[in-house]
Amino acid sequence: MTRRLTLTLLTALLPVAGAQTAQDIINKVDTTQKAAKDVSFRLSGTAALDSAAQRIDLTVKAIPAQNVARVQFAAPDALADNVVVADKNEVRQYLYLTNQITVTSTKNAANSAGLGLDFTQLSNTAAMLSAYNVKLLATSGAAGARQYQLEATPKSGSGDRTRVWITEAGWRPTRIQILSGAGKTVADLSVSNYRVNSGLSAASIRALPKDAQVIRQ
Repeated sequence: MTRRLTLTLLTALLPVAGAQTAQDIINKVDTTQKAAKDVSFRLSGTAALDSAAQRIDLTVKAIPAQNVARVQFAAPDALADNVVVADKNEVRQYLYLTNQITVTSTKNAANSAGLGLDFTQLSNTAAMLSAYNVKLLATSGAAGARQYQLEATPKSGSGDRTRVWITEAGWRPTRIQILSGAGKTVADLSVSNYRVNSGLSAASIRALPKDAQVIRQ
């Protein structure tokens, strides 16, 4: 799930405009994201974790220019109320049940969270997409309400695929679907409460309980 859910959160940060091909979209990602002072959204749906379908519900907040991002979990139950804060140097994961904060360098952070998410790339979209082949599967709808469907596959040769639907109305993702090499749906997630430039501060994104025990790994 590491690569798949990493790409899931990553692609959910892609507000794109006027793209007609996959390469157009990739070329616009950096420019658009750098122009956003901050980005936040909710990602919810279901995913197969530990061989069983589970509810996924989390909120992502990021300031791309400062390479800082925050993910707060509401579901699955095992991760409820946990928080992950990442920047270019380290990943800090707050564990609600134990009131502890584990600190991991970005070099060792790919599997720091329970879902195997690599939070270090949330604000570096182009760098992450460079490891994938992305194609435009379909375009639907009339002008002003078009929807683009993208599909990304790892250049490593893995059969996993991630599909992303992006609406022209607001230029934001609306749905993300993850498929296994055999074509089985591994996750089906919707993107909601998508906001750009809402006034987030780095301090609020980094904030964690002051009384938590800090454990450096």
